[in-house]
Formats: sequence, C-alpha cells, structure tokens
Amino acid sequence: VQLQASGGGLVQPGGSLRLSCKASGSIFNFNVMGWYRQSPGKRRELVSSITNTGITSYADSVKGRFTISRDNAKNTMYLQMNSLKPEDTAVYYCNAKMLMNSYWGQGTLVTVSS
Repeated sequence: VQLQASGGGLVQPGGSLRLSCKASGSIFNFNVMGWYRQSPGKRRELVSSITNTGITSYADSVKGRFTISRDNAKNTMYLQMNSLKPEDTAVYYCNAKMLMNSYWGQGTLVTVSS
C-alpha cells in the first residue's frame, strides 16, 4: 500500500489548507488513519487520527481548528486546517495502520507565515 499526501503550501496566519492522503488501494480495512507532523528539531507528533468507525481524536494544540475525515469510496483521508498559526508550520505525514502493519506517506510541507 502506498500513501500520497498533498495539499501543503504557504499560507498566512489565520488562513486555511486542506491536506489529502490518497491510498493506492482500499482504505476500508485500515483500523486507524492519522496525520502526524514534524518541525525542525522536534519529534514527530500525532496531530489527529480517525478509526474505521469514524471515531476521531485531536492533539490539544489543534482542537477546534482542525478536522479529520476519511472517504472510503475515494480511498482518501483529509485534514481540514483552519485558523492556522505559525506554530503549525511543519512537514505533515499521513499514516495508516492495519493489524501489525503501519504505512507512511511521503510528507507535505505546510508553512504558516506572513
């Protein structure tokens, strides 16, 4: 399974972006899918996750601003990011887990700057 992340870019503080993570095959059997991010000099952190039953979770730093979703018919997961802050600047990676296997996308850069 391959994951392709896209949608990153440069945005001003307060702006919005929507990230997409498209899988090469069906995402129906992925137990959990999620978005992680990593800033220079920092560890990769979990931003948000969604189970195959639609249960979502968010890091405290993005609650109320980010929304995760998945479209099984399109084999795609999304992260809608609103009210972006400079501290959201990072490379965002998508991840999918199925049983004992974990798959990563290549990352997409989000830069929040004026």
